[in-house]
Amino acid sequence: MGQAGMADVREQVRGQYQEQAHAGPALEPLREPLFRSLWIAAVISYTGTWMQNVGAGWLMTSLTMDQPRAPLMVGLVQAATSLPVFLVVLVAGALADMVDRRRLLLTAQIWMTLAAAALGVLTLLGMVGPWTLLAFTFLLGFGNVMNDPAWQAITPEIVSARCFAAAVALNSAGFNVARAVGPAIGGVVVAMAGSGAAFLLNAASFLGVIVFLYRWKRAPQASNHPAQRVWHAVGAGLDYIRGAPAVRAVLVRTGLFSLFASALWAMLPLIAKEHGSIGFGTLVACLGAGAVVGATLIPALRRRMSLNRLVALATAVFAVVTCVAGVVRVFPVLCLVLFLGGMAWLSILASLNLSAQTMSPQWVRARALSAYLLVLQGGMAAGGALWGALAGEIGITRALAVAAAGLTMGLLFARRYRLGAAWVELPPPVTTGA
Repeated sequence: MGQAGMADVREQVRGQYQEQAHAGPALEPLREPLFRSLWIAAVISYTGTWMQNVGAGWLMTSLTMDQPRAPLMVGLVQAATSLPVFLVVLVAGALADMVDRRRLLLTAQIWMTLAAAALGVLTLLGMVGPWTLLAFTFLLGFGNVMNDPAWQAITPEIVSARCFAAAVALNSAGFNVARAVGPAIGGVVVAMAGSGAAFLLNAASFLGVIVFLYRWKRAPQASNHPAQRVWHAVGAGLDYIRGAPAVRAVLVRTGLFSLFASALWAMLPLIAKEHGSIGFGTLVACLGAGAVVGATLIPALRRRMSLNRLVALATAVFAVVTCVAGVVRVFPVLCLVLFLGGMAWLSILASLNLSAQTMSPQWVRARALSAYLLVLQGGMAAGGALWGALAGEIGITRALAVAAAGLTMGLLFARRYRLGAAWVELPPPVTTGA
């Protein structure tokens, strides 16, 4: 196709997106039973995951509090969660485009249930040390990575095309509702019953999603690409990404943001150390509550500014929050700062996720999403180790200031790598019910 033809296609797609993006109310997807059932189950599962994160972060802090390498070990908890993305996410994306996504999701969910349950039992028995905790955190991260590309790619199958943009936003909102509730519950559970109880509750939280997937009668999918080996499918996806400027823009912007933004998340257990486990859960909840509020403001902000301007403004706010969080010691003020950080965090990730969800056609969507997840979670993993090590050398406050400077410098790439959202090949749902 020539340049003129590609330009016509882009204009057509842009017009379709603008028309569909305002097709219905923000909560309209919840009127569709299939999406509503999965959304509720997912919120419960996300809540368990945030409880797990609080339990793991606090357990590692407790296990290493008297060691000079404590900042590094706490940072490695986040790194262990995200590290599997480097190993298997591209394969997971290829598999999600090649096999029955329902079965792939079931396998991943059962894997995470067993890993969380085993970690919970061992923790209650007092048999978990720092490296055992990192190992099980890695296993949970592995299951999550195998799950994610297929999970995101099924959204057009469980909701009508009219509601797709709202469904993407609701998925982000659901995740952040859990982020607001999960850490607070996790902090209370850890304080009253220990991290092991939080891990067991996380294992139980997967059951709702497993039941949904087991009952979901997914219609047979006609393959729109020839049968091929997994590595050939990975190569075809990479070839597509190399030739798609819109995909490259999303990946570059996501990588720059995640690498530096990970500093705040990696250092939060150490920032909260003097406030106890409940204080830690409260601080993470403030980030989540800010994200929920941010989700409600995004539609109004998008009417007043472009996607790129919104991301740039939110990145600047998050940079200030990252720097200030390393200085503030007054707990209510710190809560307010992190609340603002949550608003900025959601604005950035929701914009990046919308661009990622709509940047590729159906036949390669899961592989393109896997590349996005590779960059996002890979940046978080690398950042977790980087900022933990740097904080051990120069202190938490200075490490966060360096990360804030990096976020600000990353805005220089905004003009060259502009984000966009296109409505690409989103058919009506092909399911027959649950």
